[in-house]
Amino acid sequence: MSSTSSTSSTSLFTAHSALTPHGWDEDWADAFAPYAAEGLLPGRVIRVDRGQCDVVTAHGVLRADTAFVTPHDPLRVVCTGDWVAVEPDGNPRYVRTYLPRRTAFVRSTSSKRSEGQILAANVDHAIVAVSLAAELDLARIERFLALAWESGAQPLVVLTKADLVPDPVTLGHLVQDVETTAPGVPVLSVSAEQGEGLDVLAAVVAGGTAVLLGQSGAGKSTLANALLGEDVMDVQAIRDVDGKGRHTTTTRNLLVMPGGGVLIDTPGLRGVGLWDASSGVGQVFAEIEELGRDCRFHDCAHESEPGCAVLAALDTGELPQRRLESYRKLMRENQRIVAKTDARVRAEIRKEWKRRGAIGKAAMEAKRGRVR
Repeated sequence: MSSTSSTSSTSLFTAHSALTPHGWDEDWADAFAPYAAEGLLPGRVIRVDRGQCDVVTAHGVLRADTAFVTPHDPLRVVCTGDWVAVEPDGNPRYVRTYLPRRTAFVRSTSSKRSEGQILAANVDHAIVAVSLAAELDLARIERFLALAWESGAQPLVVLTKADLVPDPVTLGHLVQDVETTAPGVPVLSVSAEQGEGLDVLAAVVAGGTAVLLGQSGAGKSTLANALLGEDVMDVQAIRDVDGKGRHTTTTRNLLVMPGGGVLIDTPGLRGVGLWDASSGVGQVFAEIEELGRDCRFHDCAHESEPGCAVLAALDTGELPQRRLESYRKLMRENQRIVAKTDARVRAEIRKEWKRRGAIGKAAMEAKRGRVR
């Protein structure tokens, strides 16, 4: 970078320093420099609603239309957390573009078209909220973590409503179960009701952008209010029978936390489909990926192949059956999603089916030969 451009981006950063609490830094200023030359304003999207969005700028919050930004592609629409170039005036006012995203949290939609849906952008921490008011669903936690790792953000599991588990030994076992399920991921137990663990959580996410994820009834809105220091999000009672509730949050909102950093709260997610998340799945099941490196065949599917180190670990009890089944399920699901959009992958899957079919046919013929 030349000294002139460096000075320009530094001046641009200083001119819009009021955005610093929302994550504005010199790197964003440098990325925005070409748009500043066109007279556009930098800002961060704090809410999106039906083709329009609220953008916080150094001059305040502006309402802008997003029609200019590829509305037909669900992965390229403006979303909460984006840094955008917005027109300084106009009626209506338009977002011209968004800056290249550092991270993006994407899931597959429930539609039959298998499209991806972006939930939040430029996130540093993905907080997966899990309620202790209901039985732990470890497979669902693994699914959330796969998407979080794939996004490029650092996952963090927060076990909410810890006050409902008064026995410290029992609580310790629950935390340990999740830690085993989430290698390399911090696991915190908190009680927003009693204020326990909130200081640790606030310190972890301070200075960056955190997105709050989880099912309805996971206590996300209560947790958000505790982190924000005020009742910003509405809270609804949950059903005692299953610990679930209605969606309290209906849009994604970006809010500044008093201890530093910003928080994006999201609606409760009933469906959490993978979207091209093979590396994320591999990160969640790091121990299986590690074992797989010692398999006899480099393309081992860990099903029935000879010399499979994963199956050997299963036999010795080193690897739990539940973990392997969850790994297989998520890998198959991800492969199906990718195959629907990638012709090369579809061809590889067909080739693999033929290979396995040939192996099965050869084994059957050999068996018939022995019978004779």
